[in-house]
Amino acid sequence: MYYILVYDVNVKRVAKMLKLVREYMNHVQNSVFEGELTDAQLEELKYKITELMNKQEDSIIIYCVGSKRWSNREVLGVEKNDVDNFV
Repeated sequence: MYYILVYDVNVKRVAKMLKLVREYMNHVQNSVFEGELTDAQLEELKYKITELMNKQEDSIIIYCVGSKRWSNREVLGVEKNDVDNFV
């Protein structure tokens, strides 16, 4: 499945969160990632995120968008990181 992940975390954890999520997904914009994950990869990533985050301060949203094939990506302004045709 194809996913979009966005986060808003305390500045103390931003660098660690960025490094973690980059291991699994493509970094497309500040705090925004997209990529294809297996069920096992998604569960592993979610586990690692919950270990790193502070649930009282941080917010992570994961959107499941199904297949990359059925998605259309339109960028207005500067493209931060070219990742095919998605969103």
